[in-house]
Amino acid sequence: MADSFDVLAIGNAIVDVIASHDDSFLDAQGIPKGSMRLISAEQAERLYAAMGPGREVSGGSAANTSAGIAALGGRAAFVGRVSDDPLGRVFAHDILAAGVTYRTPPASGGPPTGQCLIIVTPDAQRTMNTYLGSCQDVDEPDVDEAMVRASAVTYFEGYLWDPPAPIRAIRKAKAIARAAGRKVALTLSDVFCVEGHRADFLDMMVSGAVDIVFANENEAKSLFQTDRLDLAVEGLARHVPLAIVTRSEKGALVVNGEGRVEVPVTPAARVLDTTGAGDLFAAGFLAGYTQGRALEDCAVMGTIAAAEVIEHYGARPETDLKARVAAILG
Repeated sequence: MADSFDVLAIGNAIVDVIASHDDSFLDAQGIPKGSMRLISAEQAERLYAAMGPGREVSGGSAANTSAGIAALGGRAAFVGRVSDDPLGRVFAHDILAAGVTYRTPPASGGPPTGQCLIIVTPDAQRTMNTYLGSCQDVDEPDVDEAMVRASAVTYFEGYLWDPPAPIRAIRKAKAIARAAGRKVALTLSDVFCVEGHRADFLDMMVSGAVDIVFANENEAKSLFQTDRLDLAVEGLARHVPLAIVTRSEKGALVVNGEGRVEVPVTPAARVLDTTGAGDLFAAGFLAGYTQGRALEDCAVMGTIAAAEVIEHYGARPETDLKARVAAILG
């Protein structure tokens, strides 16, 4: 029987609010440029009031990846919690309109829908200030066993590995996928996630609980507490069957038991906002992987998707990704 889904992603359901400012705004707010930090509801309210005109775009790392997979013709599903409020309805509308299956019921009480206040500076660097809100409440009952069993890959984000409820949900999904002979993929998400959960991430790899790991260069170095990429890559090769390390303008490196493959970046027509580049790289790679493509082609698909998303504001594709892939890979 054919798979119902190529990828089932579990992650934070968040609406991004994106505004452009120069570096002086970040200095005035006391926010380190390029950082990703968690903030309280009160901090979110103050920062939102100080920001200039913003654009609301549904986001969340794994949700962005799901949207990218769907844009590439893949069958994607997403599990993540929103509240029954205006931003929650925006998120649900957008992910369904992107062609992603989304069935997690909204919360009728408790904190509001999560939001990420993103400051984009003229050099296209993004500084992310995240209020998690209701997305921390996704739990075991939200994981549908049949959906996991019917998904070639179950993918989850490191951002979610903190509150106890999402950890329970992820552990349930991993166990189901493992029992069904499906693949499990993890994205390390951010250096601060690695620093906070290094032992758990390494344990998942060493124990064989994950098959595929996505990391950028800094996350990989942090995981193995080294400033040398070669040592970090060697560590990944020892502990996980397939690892993909993204290196910004240097392209990407794919490592498995058969060796290493390096691919260059796909040039972007312009660089406006790097938000979501890693998410869309994962989308391109997983879309190719579930299509049975060679690993090099999977990585090239990742660079194509990443190039598209940095050409505009927001972390979801806005042009025909399938056409872009076809133009380069056929």
